[in-house]
Amino acid sequence: MVDFRLCLALTIFLIIIAELLASGDGIPTTLEGPFQPVTHRFDPRFRRGSDDLPMDHPRLRRNVTSFFPEQISLAISSPTSMWVSWVTGESQIGSNVTPLDPSTVASEVWYGKRSGKCFSIKTGFSTVYSQLYPFVGLLNYTSGIIHHVKLDGLEPGRKYYYRCGDSSLPAMSREYFFETLPLPGPKRYPHRIAVVGDLGLTSNTTTTIDHLIRNNPSMILMVGDLSYANQYRTTGGNGAPCFSCAFPDAPIRETYQPRWDGWGRFMEPLISRVPMMVIEGNHEIEPQVAGITFESYLTRFSVPSEESGSHSNFYYSFDAGGVHFIMLGAYVDYNHTGNASAQYAWLKKDLDQVDRSVTPWLVAAWHPPWYNSYSSHYQEFECMRQEMEALLYDYSVDIVFSGHYEGVHAYERMNRVYNYTLDPCGPVYITVGDGGNIEKVDVDHADDPGKCPSAQDNIPEFGGLCHLNFSFGPAKGKFCWDQQPKWSAFRESSFGHGILEVVNSTYALWTWHRNQDIYKEKSHGDQIYIVRQPHLCPTASKMVG
Repeated sequence: MVDFRLCLALTIFLIIIAELLASGDGIPTTLEGPFQPVTHRFDPRFRRGSDDLPMDHPRLRRNVTSFFPEQISLAISSPTSMWVSWVTGESQIGSNVTPLDPSTVASEVWYGKRSGKCFSIKTGFSTVYSQLYPFVGLLNYTSGIIHHVKLDGLEPGRKYYYRCGDSSLPAMSREYFFETLPLPGPKRYPHRIAVVGDLGLTSNTTTTIDHLIRNNPSMILMVGDLSYANQYRTTGGNGAPCFSCAFPDAPIRETYQPRWDGWGRFMEPLISRVPMMVIEGNHEIEPQVAGITFESYLTRFSVPSEESGSHSNFYYSFDAGGVHFIMLGAYVDYNHTGNASAQYAWLKKDLDQVDRSVTPWLVAAWHPPWYNSYSSHYQEFECMRQEMEALLYDYSVDIVFSGHYEGVHAYERMNRVYNYTLDPCGPVYITVGDGGNIEKVDVDHADDPGKCPSAQDNIPEFGGLCHLNFSFGPAKGKFCWDQQPKWSAFRESSFGHGILEVVNSTYALWTWHRNQDIYKEKSHGDQIYIVRQPHLCPTASKMVG
């Protein structure tokens, strides 16, 4: 019986390969790997960065009055439910701020399957948050009222129209729409999945998002570092070029929270109709008084933490058709040694429950990359890799997305790898920390002469320091390679975003779109078919898809 199944799987596999070859598209597949490492150097014709958009920019400024909704966004709750979030009222910034009362404005969503016929009503909850700095010269902030409503009982693959707000004031939004994703199943997949990270609010950001919109995604993975509110008073806009010089008595680096409001307005045309799934990055830490961190991230975004059993917005999972997504947190405890962390225990339980006959694809995402050949952030989260990589490998995770290339802001795709060794059963790691924020493109690789960081550089904001010298291969005994590592298949320093198109239970097309490609038809920076080989790679999951 086992031999029959193996022969059947191989037959189907060969048929798919034949079809792809017959199509003549010339797109490589991971079956042809591992590939010889390729580096595309930065094109000097392009600027290495751009300035932050000002707060009075048409895409950032407030364009509603009173308690009418703005900053409207969607997030997946389950295959048959969707979160709708928005903000009402004006935020405040100054030395003395008074929070708004969330109970004064209701949280309602009116929705239906026909335009102009939004007769179903759901209610939710609302809240506010404050960012407080009790130091001379720094500004306190309190948000508008942030609303979250979950629409459940939705039909898969169906378009819904909706309005949100408070009908009693009245202060309801105009009509928006979204389309639900397909139910889990080996033959059902989202149309296109956009992947982007380290976005910010610059002129490059506008190109990235405009380009992404043209690629018409059905959902978005946002792999951390969203608004860069904590950079606005330092490197961006009209802020102080040297924070410690301007505010010598402030022990906490200020974040300019109105940037979050501007970011929500900037993104609304896209994420009010396409669900966006976020995970925290280091720029979301935003420490304030009393040791409070991540307040804006935790308050502004809905994620399926309760639905996936994590009970934490720092890590969670969800299904989108035949893909199971796992979003992990690099800035909360991830250890499995000693007493296993809550995150590690949850991850093990979540992986145990994945049925690969229903969701053949297993995709993970978190902010800082484990595999990175650039000088910036080199081996920064090596501790996390050592704690969690074996578990993801045992369950045959197919693809891992990360961001975090600030200071570099580049793209890198790896050959299949496990524990720094080329492995046909390892995940394909892809770093897309090139969304366009204020930190400019860099070109330094750790293998370039004189660019290898010291073992005391790249200290993570969370976790220990686990930098290591390689014990095998061409870099044996060294901290850095002296050539592009064998596990690094392709790298380029450009801004952009990626699109994942799952074809079937074994093939998915990955395309990285550089910002400069927006001006050319059918142009891209990198493209490859990622191919699962379940017959070759055993998995600890329930069933092999």
